Amino acid sequence: MDLQQFQDTEFPVPTELQSNVAITSLSKLYNWGRRNSMWPMLFGLACCAIEMIATASSRFDLSRFGMEVMRATPRQADLMIVSGTVTKKMIVPIVRLYNQMPEPKYVLAMGACASGGGPFKEGYNVVSGIDKYIPVDVYVPGCPPTPQALLYGLIALQKKIDGQSLANMDDVPWYGVGPSEPTPVPILGPDIIDPRQMHIIRQQAERAAQGLPAGVRELPAIPQPEKKKVPAKTGQGAAAADGEMDPAKAERLRKREAALARKRAREAAKKQQGEG
Repeated sequence: MDLQQFQDTEFPVPTELQSNVAITSLSKLYNWGRRNSMWPMLFGLACCAIEMIATASSRFDLSRFGMEVMRATPRQADLMIVSGTVTKKMIVPIVRLYNQMPEPKYVLAMGACASGGGPFKEGYNVVSGIDKYIPVDVYVPGCPPTPQALLYGLIALQKKIDGQSLANMDDVPWYGVGPSEPTPVPILGPDIIDPRQMHIIRQQAERAAQGLPAGVRELPAIPQPEKKKVPAKTGQGAAAADGEMDPAKAERLRKREAALARKRAREAAKKQQGEG
């Protein structure tokens, strides 16, 4: 461990002791331990998983970041890498696995499909982004992203962890009072249903039963800008305003009329040649 990275507090350490003594905050020491021991959850959905496997190879050496221990169970993992196309059938076990991961836990959306649906966004069986169901901390773009891009996303996650503070409960909500509420598992039926939207579905069903339009998005009213009132001109000023025109505007209109006249003349000449 390099103690030099901790020597940035308000209490200076003598030079001869900097290799043996470190003064730091509890949050920084806590974040340092977490950022260098992230255990990803081992599962893949599509072609992005091949790039994730390549990232764990010796060529890219994921163990430099302390993330090479990929676990096959959610109870021993604290980083979920969603790599690949997320279908409506797979979102149900993904959310269930996310709920089984212990806190603190993070989610990395790898690739265009996991981030927003990718080329299958308009498909009937594809979820348009994993962030619609579970919170995402880092997005890695690409189709598929390279191992270097995944490493950059993991470094970005480490920077996010470094910025968390134990004194701010918004940064570490898992230390709050009482257990955290699990993420609702979607219901798979004729279509995927988010339990958090059940009240909206129920309202639409009641409106449909009453013969009222249901499922139609109501656009908000667009506020119209107020028209400025211009004081009316009277006498010679009004006559001058009505009769006069900007010289530049008059010149543009004259050139436009001349161009239209030349165009009509060319069309008439072509028509006469065609008839002859």
